Amino acid sequence: QVQLAESGGGWVRAGDSLTLSCALSGRSFSTVHMAWFRQGPGLEREFVAAISRSGLSTYYADSVKGRFTISRDNAKNTTSLQMNSLIPEDTALYYCTGGSFTLTGRAMRDSQRYDSWGQGIQVTVSS
Repeated sequence: QVQLAESGGGWVRAGDSLTLSCALSGRSFSTVHMAWFRQGPGLEREFVAAISRSGLSTYYADSVKGRFTISRDNAKNTTSLQMNSLIPEDTALYYCTGGSFTLTGRAMRDSQRYDSWGQGIQVTVSS
């Protein structure tokens, strides 16, 4: 059974940093592209960041570029999202996801390409 378990969420103040982690089990981690999506209050789910199965390619939404960093450790079957300079607009439920598909920039940003999803973890940023 494939499982994705997110951790590290919480409540922080604007300007603070937070790191989300995600552990994958039940699937070969090194064959899976990994990504983070988020859904803010009253908003649709949106792409945040993605990393290729090799870890050599990363992709970011314009809204987080320069503030967030995605990484992966294929030996530990984990991916992380380092979030710096957080702003209230980053408040959302963050989802970890993985998928095996042909690597393209557009595909990595498409939620429908991913077939394994975590339950989500809340990040709240107060002003």
